[in-house]
Amino acid sequence: MKHWIQAARLRTLPLSVSGIIVGSMYALAYPTDNVLTPTEVFNWRIFAYAILTTLGLQILSNFANDYGDGMKGTDNENRIGPKRAIQSGVISPQAMKRAIIITSVLTLFSAILLIYYAFRYTNLSYSLFYLVLGILAIASAIRYTVGDTAYGYRGFGDAFVFVFFGLVSTLGVNFLYSKQLDFDLFLPAIAIGFLSVGVLNLNNMRDEASDRKSNKNTIVVKIGAANAKKYHYFLIVSAMVLVVVFAVINGFTFDQYLFVLAYIPLTKHLITVYKNQEPRALDPELKKLALSTFALSVLLAVCMISLIQDIVMNLFLGGR
Repeated sequence: MKHWIQAARLRTLPLSVSGIIVGSMYALAYPTDNVLTPTEVFNWRIFAYAILTTLGLQILSNFANDYGDGMKGTDNENRIGPKRAIQSGVISPQAMKRAIIITSVLTLFSAILLIYYAFRYTNLSYSLFYLVLGILAIASAIRYTVGDTAYGYRGFGDAFVFVFFGLVSTLGVNFLYSKQLDFDLFLPAIAIGFLSVGVLNLNNMRDEASDRKSNKNTIVVKIGAANAKKYHYFLIVSAMVLVVVFAVINGFTFDQYLFVLAYIPLTKHLITVYKNQEPRALDPELKKLALSTFALSVLLAVCMISLIQDIVMNLFLGGR
């Protein structure tokens, strides 16, 4: 069981649900054109199954990545990061393949329940669209490193992460509640997508040498370490700016800018990357960036629903 938990890569899971948290709390904070009470838009069952489905996709992606890189020999003695399950021999390729199949089925089942609770017996076209989207997400999670045409080996991993863990998770889950597309939400959706890509970019910066030897043509391998750093600065700084723009557009009050506290570790992270000369030293930064993104999402969610303001009003101002 210990080896399976390690193969699931628990440190990646908080990052994967960041978009779900923001998209869901946006539904709770803002009414739709047809429903004036925010609590009528938000649904705890949708939230729970959205979280469960996203975690399933992330774990599936991690299992598939372990299997794909292990079978291709990319995970070898030259790799800097922690040893993977197949690489170290603690889990056989056959067992990992079964785990991928089981996780795919469970994730699809969770997605079907999510779609059902969102649309019930109405909006059949929306239900079919989300079902196709769910199947594509599962296939994409597997095809990242598995197969002869794995897109992660051709530099398309960044696009997959941006779309599914940024746009789809944030905008897609919000649509399940509201049944409409809110263009203001594109700003934090893009921001979370950029930060998620930043984590992948860090991983690829750390593994550049071994990826180059294994013909894994990530963005970092294609543009080189120096440009990868500039790309990384763009991703993180742009994300920080987009969230502030979102707050300004939505008329956040002073206390609703609490989310900027997450900018402290993000800024420290940028400084660390700027000073870095040894790829191996970037490994701890993956966890820091992932948790900073999760913290930003939680703080932004809290700020959107004015929770801090309500606490202050009730504790210190007698509810006035």
